[in-house]
Amino acid sequence: MAYTQCGRSIIRQIVQDGFAKKYDRLVNPLLYAGHGIRYKKLEIILTTNVDKLGKAGQTVKVAPGYFRNYLMPNLLALPNIEKFAFLIREQRKIYEPKEAEEATVLKETAVDKMTEYKNAAKRLDKGKLVLRRYIKVDNEIRTPVTKDEIISEVARQLGVCIQPENLHLPAPLSSLGEYELPLRFPRSIPLPEGKIMRTLHVKIRRK
Repeated sequence: MAYTQCGRSIIRQIVQDGFAKKYDRLVNPLLYAGHGIRYKKLEIILTTNVDKLGKAGQTVKVAPGYFRNYLMPNLLALPNIEKFAFLIREQRKIYEPKEAEEATVLKETAVDKMTEYKNAAKRLDKGKLVLRRYIKVDNEIRTPVTKDEIISEVARQLGVCIQPENLHLPAPLSSLGEYELPLRFPRSIPLPEGKIMRTLHVKIRRK
């Protein structure tokens, strides 16, 4: 796409300046002369990919009529002269580094995400979630602690966003005390040393 953009912009400028009409006569004065003569092929620069001819930026040789009647009117190629070759090179310097940079960023993002997941898992392993509740009788709390509330508090207290499927909680917590709630993460995230399962430490205290 970068070659197409830069090439077509250049051609439009040429056409606007009126150079395209003059160029046909300057390149080969025989183009408009008698028919039946076999002319030498022209060397051109492709501004976009052309089937069975080449890729954008390549220099190829074609018949003068093919260039004049098809490639030039459709903004697919430029004459290979220093003026246009210089413009194409300058445009490639602008667009090519951006494309390479985008590809590098995508690769780094995948690595960064995995590192972020591992760091988040470590915070969950070392952290403790503390909740406060009013009690009714003995250690029974007035409002049970639900899965949604725990997920919300994990994000607020520990700075980690987890999904409902990452936390195993069959029923709300209804009494004071400390709990080890099982966590489910992809196998690519290593478990803490000495543990066969990752858990979230939750403590419910009296308010």
